[in-house]
This record gives sequence, structure tokens and C-alpha cells, in this order.
Amino acid sequence: MDRRNFLRLAAATPLVALPAGLATHVAWAAAPVGANYRNLVVLIELKGGNDGLNTLIPYANPTYYTLRPKLAIPRDQVVALTEYVGLHPALAPLLPFWKNKELAVLQGVGYPEPNLSHFRSIEIWDTASGSEQYLQEGWLTRAFNAAPVPRNFVADGVIIGSPDLGPLAGGGTRAIALTNTEQFLRQARLATPEGQSRNKALQHILKVEADIMQAASHLSADKTFATEFPATGFGAAMRTAAQVIANQAGVAVVRVTLSGFDTHSGQPGTQARLLGELANGVVALKGALDELGKWNDTLVLTYAEFGRRPKENLSSGTDHGTASVHFALGGRIAGGLYGEQPSLDRLSGDGNPGYAIDFRSVYATVLDNWWGVPSSGPLGGRFAPVPILRA
Repeated sequence: MDRRNFLRLAAATPLVALPAGLATHVAWAAAPVGANYRNLVVLIELKGGNDGLNTLIPYANPTYYTLRPKLAIPRDQVVALTEYVGLHPALAPLLPFWKNKELAVLQGVGYPEPNLSHFRSIEIWDTASGSEQYLQEGWLTRAFNAAPVPRNFVADGVIIGSPDLGPLAGGGTRAIALTNTEQFLRQARLATPEGQSRNKALQHILKVEADIMQAASHLSADKTFATEFPATGFGAAMRTAAQVIANQAGVAVVRVTLSGFDTHSGQPGTQARLLGELANGVVALKGALDELGKWNDTLVLTYAEFGRRPKENLSSGTDHGTASVHFALGGRIAGGLYGEQPSLDRLSGDGNPGYAIDFRSVYATVLDNWWGVPSSGPLGGRFAPVPILRA
């Protein structure tokens, strides 16, 4: 395959999105003393805005059942965590994590003056910006520019299940977007370098192509696992994530996307299916990481652009909301509940609760306490980390 056909194929498929993510003009300095990118981060994007109130259910609160006469999860089906709250029944596979204190539940994660547009709100989350602030670079891009990932890593980050680089967007990172490692290797190896060119645009294409091949030279997909992955799209994505993580060359962050959470109608069946995929996929990933001896060095975090309104709508669904619940899992997690349950009796004029944890505090936890990278620069200010990690 010649270069033109390769680049056309790369542009026409969500498999590889390297030109926007592989920057080549970064001065790669040494990471600051204490930075430890061998501590892996796995981000799971719940695309569309997961309903937090039916994820962590305040089953002891009668107002919950008043607001949701049709959507409320019956009390006898809730997977109780405490005498007040519990998980959606589809999340039952996560209960062993809770019992082992390897699951932290972050309640009321949001930000001031929330935006309820999918596009704008996920942009805020991806760039760690204020509600009225517009930034071009993802929060991980800024972090890796400030404290570069070791050059011998296979990549700074790998994006699975979406062509959108999200927190790795904006240039300055070695980011790979893919759905399948074997396909990526095949396509990358078909791109044959053809020397230099005086044309600056072509020089850039050649350089990007060289970066693809360099990444491919370190990326292996030959690891097989005893762990069985679910026969779902998300299960396949988690298998791909595990194969990426198995590479000895290393990667700092892997982001996997699970789509379909925009449940304006027909929420019960859709959310149950998606939460089941999430739980079973995380269980499989944990099994693979145990095989690799990396569970204790991995921090798994969920995130989404927003949550859903507490009051159900007339279509057996929920509309765009604000703060939501998210999970942190790993062998070094200090399990438990963090933040606060939304106050269902004191909603805003548009029917939404306030937030208890600024999402940038979650990012500060990653930067300051997990990687040892000062967070105030990349996050544009100081945010107190959430104490979800064991000392």
C-alpha cells in the first residue's frame, strides 16, 4: 500500500487518529523528580451523561421515589453499600471491589456554573477549564508538556473506542487512537517511508508517518490472557486496553469510551445494559491486570460530561443534569464514599442538585498523588486532591 492510500484509510476510519495527536515539536525534558508514569491511569468515559442517581441509589430517601415513580430502582433490588445508599443491580459485579476496599465512590462530581450541552460540557471536562473559559489543549496534554512521559514509552496515551483524543487533544503528546492493536500494527507497517521532501506540508506528513511506525515498532498485540473478556463491544475494548498495557515499553494513560448514556427515553433497559457492560468489563480488566502484576499500579477512573436530572421525564427517561457519581478503582484505592449525596429536597430552579467534588480535584489526585506531577500549572489553579489513595 502506498502512502496516499494509507493516509486515506487512516482518515476514513476511527482506528487511527494520529495526525492531530502525535506532535513532533516538543522539547522532551526529563520528568520532574518524583514523577512516576509507571503508575498507570485508565480513564473510562461514560459518553452521553450517565444517570448518577440510578447508579448510586439513595434507597433510604423517600424523595428519590417521589421524584421517580417509574424509574426508581425498587429497594429490594438495590445492591446495598450502606444503610442509606447502594448500587444499581447491574453493578453487582463491583461489590467484591467494595468489600475489598478497592472501590471509591465519588458523589456529586461536577463544577461551578455547569453547562448542559454535550459538546461544551465534555470540552470543559477534557480541558479542565472553567465554565466560561475556552482552552485548546486537553488537561493531560498540558500535564505531559509540563512533565514529559519518558521517551522510551510506547506512547503517552492510547485512546480506545473513539477517534476523539479528548484530554490528550491539542498537540504536544504522542497519542494513538485505535480500536484494535493488531489492525493498527498492520496498517502502520504498510506505511513505507520515502525520504525527505522540500514541501513543508509533506515533511509534516512524513514525520507523522515516521511517528506511526515508531509507535508500531514498540506496540505488541501478542499477549493472550487466561481472563475471559465479555462478548460485547466494551469487552473487546477492554481486551484491547489490556493488550496495550501488557507492552513492556509502557504507556501512561489509556482511555476507553462506553457510549449510549444519553437516556432521554427508555432509560431502564439501556442503563441496565450499559452499567452491566461497565461492571463486567472492569472485572475482566482487573483479571488481566492481575495476570500482568499491574493491578496495584493502576488507577481506574470513570467520568462523563454531566449527569441527569433527579426528576424523571414523561418518556421513561431523564434529561441533562449536572453533578453525578463516579468510580475510582485499583489495588491502592482507599475504598469508601467520598463527597456528598445530592440534596433532593433542595434542587436549583431548573431541577438540578449542586456539586460536592470539583472534577478538577479528581484530576489533581491523579497528578499530585498518583504521578507526582504538580497539578497547579496544568489545571490552572490549586484544587485539593480527593483522599482516595492509600498512604
